[in-house]
Amino acid sequence: MHTLEQLRSGALAGITRLTLRCGLTEFPREIYALADSLEILDLSGNALSSLPEDLHRLHKLRIIFCSDNQFTELPAVLGACPALAMVGFKANRIREVPATALPPVLRWLVLTDNLIEELPAALGERPQLQKLMLAGNRLRALPGSMAQLHRLELLRIASNQLTALPDWLPALPRLRWLAYAGNPFCEQREDELAHTPSAAIAWSVLVLGEKLGEGASGVIYKADWRRDGAAAEPVAVKLFKGAMTSDGSPLSEMAACLGAGAHPNLIPVLGHIEDHPDGAHGLVMSLITPDFGNLAGPPSLDSCTRDIYDDDKRFTLEAMLSIARGIASAAAQLHAHGILHGDLYGHNVLHCDQGRTLLGDFGAASFYDPAGPHAAALQTLEVRAFGCLLEELLDRCDAAAPGLRALQHACLQGAPRFTDIKEQLDNSF
Repeated sequence: MHTLEQLRSGALAGITRLTLRCGLTEFPREIYALADSLEILDLSGNALSSLPEDLHRLHKLRIIFCSDNQFTELPAVLGACPALAMVGFKANRIREVPATALPPVLRWLVLTDNLIEELPAALGERPQLQKLMLAGNRLRALPGSMAQLHRLELLRIASNQLTALPDWLPALPRLRWLAYAGNPFCEQREDELAHTPSAAIAWSVLVLGEKLGEGASGVIYKADWRRDGAAAEPVAVKLFKGAMTSDGSPLSEMAACLGAGAHPNLIPVLGHIEDHPDGAHGLVMSLITPDFGNLAGPPSLDSCTRDIYDDDKRFTLEAMLSIARGIASAAAQLHAHGILHGDLYGHNVLHCDQGRTLLGDFGAASFYDPAGPHAAALQTLEVRAFGCLLEELLDRCDAAAPGLRALQHACLQGAPRFTDIKEQLDNSF
């Protein structure tokens, strides 16, 4: 975090990243003194409603964040910035997205939690676009030109007003991570899963302890479950925030967790919380032992859609196969239940040194009819995502078995189903 005083005094000369959160209502002109070095500009959490017409003077600017401000229109000046590849305007009041506001080399666009009803056809004319986040708007349709986005890999369109999933969308050749829950066309299926029978656990019998973690959709606590006549049982409690996330609504995540069913590679759900004093939704889950950790870190600004692994991360063949088999088996069950995980990534996989594996974080989960017209195409997207994960595991495996690379390449093409992948991993390696 930087200050205006630092900027005005020249103390920030030559920096490549500037972050200002100080109640700004106007763009500080002093930023132009950094034009020959500034690459990342973060003005989130202010009270801005416009950007200056000469913003393009920041000729090295690659990334701009203006989330949690007061913009009602995506500024057209962004389209004149020659190097701008990432644009983040989450949680504003944006209704209009002019075609001229889309930079020519746009790679990553975040417009989550705004008031957008329509997108310009020019969005489909940005051939480098890889990551597009539009959850929590008022979109009733997507421009058909988006069928030209042959490099698009991640798309979030949850919690809009879409009445159908476009036929061209699942056919995008590189799409791997998709979230669309909370739209009218899938409300019935989501409602069915949300009402999956589960034990009701009264808030009064739970004693919260330390916070174990916090994500976009909720906070996880260690807790004691004190049932009548029984010793207190250590559990994990996830309380959902109820706010819109970049993936969609936390209530969709809850529906997916309940509808997924029991599986050795999914975190067991023991029940849902009733009678929370603030009306919060929550789940009670088995407590995961401390020897489990995340397989990878989430994508960086530079990697865009690919996870980040520790430089020294290595797997034995046995551990690598255990991870791959576990995730393929869990995904096969999800697909059989009509659930698309939507975020099949290493950073959502928990594992321990012995290769024991759990697939978590259902925040991007979506729902479909396993016998419906889009079922096969949607499953193909997730197989491609598994192909990326398998590639990352193989790149860090000490001695990969023959044939695994062929399977990985087949997955990137979306060829096999998870039931076939599981069978190959179980019987061929």
